[in-house]
Amino acid sequence: MSIAILLQQILIIFLEIGTGAAVTKLGIMDDRNSKFLSNLVMSVTLPCTLLASASIDGGREAVAGMLKGYVVLEIFYILTIGICLVLSRAMHLTRGQKAVLVGAAVMPNSAFIGIPLISALLGSEAVFESGSTVLILDEIQECPEARTALKFFRIDGRYDVIGTGSLLGVKGYGKEPKSVPVGSETVIDMYPLDFEEFLWANRIADPVIDMLKKCLQKETPVPEALHNRMKQLLLQYVVVGGMPDAVQTFVDTKQMDEVLQIQRDIVRSYEDDMVKYAEKKDKSRIKECFQSIPKQLSKENKKFQYSVVKKGSTASKYAGSLQWIEDAGIIVRCYNLSITELPLDGNAEEDIFKVYMRDCGLFVSMLEDGTQYDILQGNLYGYKGAIFENLIADVFGKMGRKLYYFHKDSGLEVDFVIRYKGQCTLVEVKASTGNTKSTRTILRHPEKYHVSQAIKLGDYNVGRTEQLLTLPLYMAFLLKEL
Repeated sequence: MSIAILLQQILIIFLEIGTGAAVTKLGIMDDRNSKFLSNLVMSVTLPCTLLASASIDGGREAVAGMLKGYVVLEIFYILTIGICLVLSRAMHLTRGQKAVLVGAAVMPNSAFIGIPLISALLGSEAVFESGSTVLILDEIQECPEARTALKFFRIDGRYDVIGTGSLLGVKGYGKEPKSVPVGSETVIDMYPLDFEEFLWANRIADPVIDMLKKCLQKETPVPEALHNRMKQLLLQYVVVGGMPDAVQTFVDTKQMDEVLQIQRDIVRSYEDDMVKYAEKKDKSRIKECFQSIPKQLSKENKKFQYSVVKKGSTASKYAGSLQWIEDAGIIVRCYNLSITELPLDGNAEEDIFKVYMRDCGLFVSMLEDGTQYDILQGNLYGYKGAIFENLIADVFGKMGRKLYYFHKDSGLEVDFVIRYKGQCTLVEVKASTGNTKSTRTILRHPEKYHVSQAIKLGDYNVGRTEQLLTLPLYMAFLLKEL
């Protein structure tokens, strides 16, 4: 019975195709009418079909029924492709013509054939259960009407809807909906995994993290065995970062070459999106800004300089391009403070800033081959400042902190300035051991700089010297107390 219904549906589809070909050949259907009909099908007929198939109550047997439909559809697609290949050979089609024939048969519009077929085959078994179904609309920015429809899903109230999209909110990416569903959507920014989540992925249990928290609170050294293990995990995080696919591959295989390939594929996809979706005048400039980040951070003075992007360039030419990358969630800015005093945001100099990658693993993947191995071995060489500053920017950024630093022409410079325990707090980042001359100078003059405490992050255990708290780099993720 099911096969008969299937054949019936296929016959109907081919009759529809034949009718379309006939009316086009006879001149009844022109481009204008075709566009109208396509819009009617996509905006009215298809949504109605989806809702009709989803409005029937069902039970546990629905899964089995859906699997049947899936198998049938797979067989149908395989047969269709096979027929197309046979016809291509018989008709002596070129490679390009063969690709068009196969593509027209199975992609993308024919993918919707599954909807009426499943409905016809399964009937009441093809269901979305009210109150128990989550609809996921991936790359929602590609269909503005889908985002507008969120309002009506909310009014309906039967189903939860999750819309996902890369580069949402970036100018020039996707089409803006005619009506933004204000009040009907909750926007959540998703970031790569932070260091704590990386620890969970590597089966570091909460009691271990709780022990680190106690050591921080009491300012007592971390036990040596745990200290060494955490240092190892941190170096791994520096290289792997927090992109889910990269982390999962590392956890499963421990093969850094596979992780690196995934990271560089992600970086290439970023660059492809820059070329594909940015406005024409900005395409090359955005890519140039992005590719200049390693050079920017390798300088002694890590302030972002447009002249490093391209000799003679200015903010007027490249500022919009840099903003595009920031809006895409790829980079984060760290602003210089005119004075080390709360509120930090009120003292930030908007035209003086550093730029860091939001994910330290992606940053390391942009460096020369072999850098990953050097980091894991503790051999950091010339990029040590950049790598570990980007690590702390990664950690602070993922915990929701805005990033600030302090630099004066006199030579005073502090890597980061944060609000910690209600006070303006200096944060120095040292890849290994190193002096904190600028920090100590500032601490000696509280009447001038309004700072009475500082944190030094580096290859140390927990300790304190007067106003300076020394912490291992891996404890940066615990500095959450505002």
